[in-house]
Amino acid sequence: MGVESARYAPIFAFATIRKEAVMPDRTEPLTRRLPRKPAPSRTDPDSAIPDNVTLAQLREAAARCRACPLWRPATQTVFGEGPARARIMLIGEQPGDQEDRSGRPFVGPAGQLLDRALAEAGVARQAVYLTNAVKHFKFERRGKRRLHARANAAEQAACRRWLDAELRRLRPRQIVCLGAMAAQAVFGRAFRLLRERGAWRELPDGAMAFATVHPAYLLRLRDPAEREAAYAAFVRDLRLLRHA
Repeated sequence: MGVESARYAPIFAFATIRKEAVMPDRTEPLTRRLPRKPAPSRTDPDSAIPDNVTLAQLREAAARCRACPLWRPATQTVFGEGPARARIMLIGEQPGDQEDRSGRPFVGPAGQLLDRALAEAGVARQAVYLTNAVKHFKFERRGKRRLHARANAAEQAACRRWLDAELRRLRPRQIVCLGAMAAQAVFGRAFRLLRERGAWRELPDGAMAFATVHPAYLLRLRDPAEREAAYAAFVRDLRLLRHA
C-alpha cells in the first residue's frame, strides 16, 4: 500500500462498510467480509529481500524505507556506492550532514580524510564499495547547525536488512568496519573495537574482515601530535588490505 493509499485507507474502509450496511449480502454474514490484511511491501522491516536483486533495485527500495523514524527529518536515504563487483567493502556508521544533502556516502570531511588515507595505504577508492550500517542522517539541531547524533539500537536494527542485502549482493572478499557501530553490526554486540582493532576475522561466508576507527574520530582529536599518530595508525590498518 503506498503512502497516499495508506492515508485514505480509513475513508475507503468506512465507505465499504456503509455500502454493505445499506445493501447487505443475504448469503453471507457481514462480519466475514472484513478487508484482508495487505501483503507486506519491500519496505516492511519483516519482509524478506530476494538475493537476486540488483544494487540499483536495492537502492530504490531503500529510498522508500519507513522502518524507523529517521527518514522523516533526513533529506534522503544515503545508500552504498561503488562497483557491483568490488572485492573490498568499507562499512561506516551512519551518514553525516554533507552525505545527507548529497545522497552519497563519505563525501564530507571524514570522507576526504578517508580518501587521503586510502591513497597512502595504496588502495584505490574507486575500486572500493562504501556504505554505512545506518542509511539516514540522525542529528540534533543547534540553531542552523545539524549536529550528528548516534542512531539507537532500534534504529540500527531497522537498517540492518539493507546492510545484509548489500553484503549478500556484493559478496566482498575483504571488509573493513569503520567505527564501533559498524564493527558490532558485522561481528556482534560483544565486539570491542579498542581490544580487537586490526585483527582479521573470517566470516561465515568466507570473507575476511577487520575493524578500525572511523575517520571522524581522527577529526575530533585536538592535540596535533596525537592526531598525527592516530592517523598513521589508521593508514597502517588500511594497509592490511594489501596483505590479506
